[in-house]
Amino acid sequence: MISESLLALASAGGASMVQAAGTDGWNAIRDRAARLMTRGSHESEESERRRLDRTAAALTDRPDGGTAGSHAAAWQAEFVVLLTRLEGAELHAAVAEIRALIDSVPLAPNDASAFFAGSAFHGPTAIQTGDNNHQENHFGHSR
Repeated sequence: MISESLLALASAGGASMVQAAGTDGWNAIRDRAARLMTRGSHESEESERRRLDRTAAALTDRPDGGTAGSHAAAWQAEFVVLLTRLEGAELHAAVAEIRALIDSVPLAPNDASAFFAGSAFHGPTAIQTGDNNHQENHFGHSR
C-alpha cells in the first residue's frame, strides 16, 4: 500500500508530465522522466522516451484538453508503480527526483492553481483565482 503523501506526489508528477508536454523544456523533462522510470536502464530508456513523446503528441493534437486527464492519470499510475517497487535509499532518491521533475516544469501562464500545489487545507477553506471575481464566504453556524 502506498502512503497518501506518495500518492499525492505521484499525482503531481502525472499532472506535471501533462503540463510539460509541448513546452520548450519538454525534451529535457522527457529525458529526465525516462531515466527515472527506467532506473538507468539505457535500453529501456529509449522506449520510455517514445511513450512520453506519444503522450506529448496526443496532448498537442487535442489542445482542448480532452485527453489531459487520462494522460495525467496514466502517468500518475506509472509513478505509483515505480514508488511501490522501491525501498530505502532508492525510494528516497526517486521521491527527490520526482519532486525535482515537478519543480522543473514551467508554470502555465496565468495558472494560479499551480501556486496551491502541495497545499493542505484543514477546515473551511475558500480560494479564488482570476480577475474581476466576487466571492462571499460564510463559515460556521449562522445565527
